[in-house]
Amino acid sequence: MFGIPGKQAVTMTPAAQRQIARLMARDGHQGLRIGVKKGGCAGMEYTMDYVTEIDDLDEVVEVDGARVMIAPMAQMFLFGTEIDYETSLLESGFKFRNPNVADACGCGESIKFKDVSELTPQSSEG
Repeated sequence: MFGIPGKQAVTMTPAAQRQIARLMARDGHQGLRIGVKKGGCAGMEYTMDYVTEIDDLDEVVEVDGARVMIAPMAQMFLFGTEIDYETSLLESGFKFRNPNVADACGCGESIKFKDVSELTPQSSEG
């Protein structure tokens, strides 16, 4: 795992926790796997998939019954990300607040990450 010992790779807002727990309970899934893939107008896109079996290489984050797994190749890009679930008049969905993003398209679905040299997590301990 690409991270700081004792610090979760990602955090979830209470709204995201409730929605993930609902999705897990609905069909008996083990959680949601988040990752990134090439695509979109900015170069990369987030992915979310239901998980029926946890991979030994996944980073697992569980809070109040909500479980997300981070795909191995995405761990360094997602470290420090806050996952939220927002509902508006026109849409509802997961939102990622990721400190590793350098640029995003207007819809926020496509992202460009900072250079790898800039992705090293900074410890807040001082």
